[in-house]
Amino acid sequence: MNKLRLRTQLHAMGLAVAIGLGGIALVGCTTTPAGSEASGPSARAAMDRSVDSTLARLYTTVPGSRELVQRSAGVLVFPSVVGGSFVVGADYGRGALREGGRTTGYYSTTAGSIGFQAGGQSKAVIYVFNTREALDKFKASKGWTAGADATVAVGTVGANGAIDTQTAQQPVASFILTNVGLEAGAAVGAAKVSPISL
Repeated sequence: MNKLRLRTQLHAMGLAVAIGLGGIALVGCTTTPAGSEASGPSARAAMDRSVDSTLARLYTTVPGSRELVQRSAGVLVFPSVVGGSFVVGADYGRGALREGGRTTGYYSTTAGSIGFQAGGQSKAVIYVFNTREALDKFKASKGWTAGADATVAVGTVGANGAIDTQTAQQPVASFILTNVGLEAGAAVGAAKVSPISL
């Protein structure tokens, strides 16, 4: 009887692992692999439209964010960072750096993640460089890592629903938007950001 119960439990565990691994495979099939994305004028135009749309979402979701971005030295926007995991996973996305409202470069972001959720999810990640020094350091790097090359503060909203003063005083602040809005208190972790050509 115990052998039968053990065999049933092992079968159920094997099935759960197979489903989880299948979820990873599906995420891999639906996510464009790094390095194989389209490039050229149409890809740059599409990216710029996505950045515009993401910033518009930030402005309507977080009161005071438009003024924060306008006062900043620059803003780096990743409209869609896609992650998939079953214990260990990875996030990947592409975005653009804006200075004075104009795109000055394109970048990719990658980050490892640990968790127990099979499947994939997408989020927008925005870095606001509040000081020229922080932006210049970012631009001079060939591969910048949040948390290692710069302390990145989590953009927070005060009791009045607007960005608090601490966020505006940090050299670099980050915001994460999901389908339901601002992901409050979410840190970007050790995301690696590298320049790319589009």
